[in-house]
This record gives sequence, C-alpha cells and structure tokens, in this order.
Amino acid sequence: MRGAAGGANLLALRSHNTALVLDLLRTAGTEGISRLELAERTGLTPQAVSKITARLRGEGLATEAGRRASTGGKPRTVLRLVPGAGHALGVHLDRDELRAVLVDLDGTVVAERRAPLDLGAGAETVLAGVARSAEELATEALRSPGAEGLLPPGAGGLRAAAAGGLRAAAADGPGSPTEDALRTSAAEGPGASASKEQARGVRVPGGRASGEGRESPVAEGARSAGGALGAVPTLLGLGVALPGPLDHGRGVLHRVTGFPEWDGYPLRDALERRLGVPVVVDKDTNAAALGLAVRDGGDRGGAGGSFAYLHLGTGLGAGLVFGGGVHRGARTGAGEFGHQVLQLDGPPCTCGARGCVEVLCLAAVARGDLAEAARVLGTGAANLAALLDIDQVLLGGRTVAAAPEAFVHGV
Repeated sequence: MRGAAGGANLLALRSHNTALVLDLLRTAGTEGISRLELAERTGLTPQAVSKITARLRGEGLATEAGRRASTGGKPRTVLRLVPGAGHALGVHLDRDELRAVLVDLDGTVVAERRAPLDLGAGAETVLAGVARSAEELATEALRSPGAEGLLPPGAGGLRAAAAGGLRAAAADGPGSPTEDALRTSAAEGPGASASKEQARGVRVPGGRASGEGRESPVAEGARSAGGALGAVPTLLGLGVALPGPLDHGRGVLHRVTGFPEWDGYPLRDALERRLGVPVVVDKDTNAAALGLAVRDGGDRGGAGGSFAYLHLGTGLGAGLVFGGGVHRGARTGAGEFGHQVLQLDGPPCTCGARGCVEVLCLAAVARGDLAEAARVLGTGAANLAALLDIDQVLLGGRTVAAAPEAFVHGV
C-alpha cells in the first residue's frame, strides 16, 4: 500500500488514503465497519484512520452506525457512509440516445432521464445536450423538496477525493452500461457506471500523473467562473460513457467507429470547462463492466473477478475485467470486440475491415434473423473465452434486452 503511494506528494497521498477508507465504508453498507477493520484492510495506521474518519464525520460524509461486539475488550464503534451527502451524474452517449442518471454515495439511482441524440451532429450540439440534461437532472433532483440539501462547510474534501478517484476509477440497468455501473456505487450501465466512478470517490489508485486529490485546472477554473453544475455542492462530478475507441486517461476521443469527426476531440476538458465539475470519460462497455464488477464486490466470474461483458445495441463492443479491475490495454483501446474478423471476404465494416463480428451481427439483426445474429455473437464470444481463459460472458445492450433468450441460447 505504502509502496504504491511512493513518490506522491502529501496532498495526493491524503486523497488516496481517504479514497481507500471511503470505498471500504461504501462496500460495508448499512452494517458499517470499525476503525480497526479499516486500518487492517487499508494497511494504514490506526492513528491515520482515526484522523480520516474524524474528518469524514466532520464533513457529514460518515456517521456512527452503532457498536459491535468484539472477541476481546470493549465493543467497537462502527461507521457507515451517509448516502445523501454526495451525488454523481452518469451520462451515456449512444449513437442515437442520451441517457443521464444521478446516483448517491451508495449507488442508488435518485433520478434519470433520456433524450434523443445524434452523435454525428457535431461536438457543440452534443455538448449542449449533455449540459442541458445534466444541469436539469441535477438541479431538479438536488434542489427539490425533500432533497438531502447541501454539503456542510468543509465538505469540499470529498469533491477533491472524488476528483482523484474519478480520474482513477471510471458514473464505470439491463440493456444499459450506464445503469449497471451507476447501480454499483457512487464515486458507475454506461451512464450510471461512469457516475458511480465519480461518486465512489473513491477509488483513487490512478488519477492523473499529477494533481491527484485535486480538481483539474480546467474544472477548477470553470467552477470559479460559474460552470453550469459548479454551484450544486453535493455534486461530486460527471462520468461520461460512449462508444470507443478513446483515451481514458486524457479523456480524448479517437476515431469513434462511424463518427470520424470526433477523432482527437478533448471531451473531458470541454465538459469540465462548460460544467465546472470534474469529469471522467470512458468507453461505454468498460463503464458497464466496471459497474458490474463493483456491484458484485469485485468477484464476479470467479478467479478474483474475471469476465467479459458484451454490449450489443447500435454497435458491438466488450468490456474486459481481470482480477476485479477493467483491462484497458496499453493505449486504453482494449475491448474492440466487434472488430475481430470472422469472415475474410465478408461485407465491409465502418472500421475499414471486412467481415467483422459487428457488421455480420448487425446485418442479421436488421433482417430479423436473431438466430443468426446470436450464432455470430456466440462464435466471437467463444473465441474470446478461449483466448482469455474466462468462465463467464455477460450480455447487455438494447438488442439483447429485446430478445434475451435468443442471444443467451446462441452464446
């Protein structure tokens, strides 16, 4: 634990340690966890844990959840998160639909909305739609009667931790990667997953090369300049999921299949500048896979939590989880499952190759031959399972959700 943090400055280290404690509080749920258990599981000293938990309690993020009998000595006081003390937004940008979800620190969905979207309409149009949906959803849900209200003074520390965790983790429902991730935790379906990453806070092993535990200069500047969401104190940040390929670390899009105009676009910085909150950008399939992994405590699929998530909607992609963590590859481009070639002389694909799984599968769906679509998907899935030695393949996406039995049988 200490070795992994070597070389970090004190602010980054404090943010990292806070994130570790927050994540354990989140996974403990309503039963809570004692300070001694937190120290044992994080590798931090009891004194460090006491300082962190005192700060979290002072900021209204954690509270006592009773006392638990111990094997020796006096009963231990256990702590739990206060779910309504922080929220995160998750947005899934599909080729033809925008879905926004708001979650609390437990990953419970507070509100959601959908809107038509044309991903090829241009950056300004798409960003305006994201900003409008995010702002309306957050302000209506968090400022409505009965809402939890604002973070207490000093609670900006969670936002800082979330900014670090945001950059380190990735929000990453049935048929929607955002919802799957969102229902997982609050600091990750693609929109929801991304939001959870934000809310979880709280998994800060990665972050940017510098500045972990702090908002990026872009988000910080936008907040001070009155970004659209910067005035909502309980909002930790925004997670955005969309088709890849993209650079997860920098939040820059590459040549999104079918939408070459997005190549090189700095989506993360553009949204931070407009909205005034930290933003994380990830492939929708990775966000969904992360959400599934977090929801199941990182052990879905056995082998320490290894599985593949295949998403079939308007496109086809995969999210890969090894040992409980998302595998992104050296250039964060892993998971382009839809563009493995199955038929050398097959029909041309939008990626430039021929006979890709995606073009064969979507063509079968278009002509109503779901059995053939499932057969193609199953062939690709079998190749993937044999290559990666995984025991579980999960299916999702609108097309699968419309006929789940056909695709489960085919795969």
